[in-house]
Amino acid sequence: MEFAGALRQAVQASGLTLERIRHRLGQRGLPVSVATLSYWQRGRSRPRSRAVVAALEEILAVPAGSLTGLLEAADHGAHPVRHGGGGAGRAGAGRLERGRAAGDLWPDPERYARVVGQLDRSGDHRLERLSTHDVYRLDADRRPGKLSVRTVLRAAGDDVDRVVCVHPAGEGQPEAELTGLRYCRPGRVRAEEGLLAFELVFDRVLAAGDTAVVEYELDLRASPGTGQADEYARRFARPIRDYLAVVQFHEEMFPARCYGFSGESAHAPRERIGELWIGTSGSAHMAAGDVRFGILGLEWEWD
Repeated sequence: MEFAGALRQAVQASGLTLERIRHRLGQRGLPVSVATLSYWQRGRSRPRSRAVVAALEEILAVPAGSLTGLLEAADHGAHPVRHGGGGAGRAGAGRLERGRAAGDLWPDPERYARVVGQLDRSGDHRLERLSTHDVYRLDADRRPGKLSVRTVLRAAGDDVDRVVCVHPAGEGQPEAELTGLRYCRPGRVRAEEGLLAFELVFDRVLAAGDTAVVEYELDLRASPGTGQADEYARRFARPIRDYLAVVQFHEEMFPARCYGFSGESAHAPRERIGELWIGTSGSAHMAAGDVRFGILGLEWEWD
């Protein structure tokens, strides 16, 4: 994606007007007119100051480097760094690279921007992701059952009270039910077909350096006739230190093979990163450290 398109998507997802963005840049001593911002997102001109673009990343709550990287790539004729290979069970540090807009992680970026734009992401850029552990369970019919999530976060600034979570809901399926909340309460919930986004409000307002734990479950049980599941993936719009995904198969229905995979965006080719062992517990897992940006997941083949 070119810089103009990434900036346009980030502005749409933030829910901020160009006037509001101009005001926030001005508060940082970076005067930029509304007309100039409009030219940048329409591709009529490009910023010359890296400091301004870095400030835009913070204001628009996108990963550090997602806009500056595209600008520098255009200036030098470079391309985003691709990830290398890896062994089964654990993905190497830094496997997924930054340099893309969060909307690139989803099949329909406009839908993503529309849904997430209705939620409060003002403190998102001040949250450091320390760890996320997912457990994805399938039923005896090979269909999605339940997703359990535990995430640990640390505030990089004051007055942070919530985090926004986004999950695929499955095309044609009823909206997943958010349950099992611990150490937090639900804020606003927004959904369109195939996408679910919601706020989790912490049990206290965080100051810089404070940590928070949130746990929740999504009931993914599909309506009769829905096809079987053959993958689980998580999309990383921001860096995270530690990620663990466990897929728990039903005791009567194990797949023939299971693999880990990674991808740079929703439409980029996937790269398999090794076959994963399915143990006597009927589960397979993949662990990754220092994930930057992209998609990590497991996929399996039924007999």
